[in-house]
Amino acid sequence: QVQLQESGPGLVKPSQTLFLTCTVSSGSITSGVYFWSWIRQPPGKGLEWMGVIVYDGRTYYSPSLKSRTSISRDTSKNQFSLQLSSVTPEDTAVYYCTKGPASHVFGSWGQGTQVTVSS
Repeated sequence: QVQLQESGPGLVKPSQTLFLTCTVSSGSITSGVYFWSWIRQPPGKGLEWMGVIVYDGRTYYSPSLKSRTSISRDTSKNQFSLQLSSVTPEDTAVYYCTKGPASHVFGSWGQGTQVTVSS
């Protein structure tokens, strides 16, 4: 069974760039037809899909975050990563990485990592 684990700093200062990594165990991120997404949940709010990197390396982003978001992968480490630039306190959230059979279909989730944006 695939496992996903997010890692990164828990505290980021405003205007800085947030960088998170998702390490995938059991199965290559380039094998099969899978979509690897980042999702976040701000306190007291619902889940927000941020973007996805597809098995062949294509990326797609939420229109509202596209100008600040970049998703990449390191196939040698079986990881994919999220960069979110120019963060503000509104970017404070629990961030999840997920795996699914299609865009916006999320079968497996990481446990989530809390990120707080504060000076």
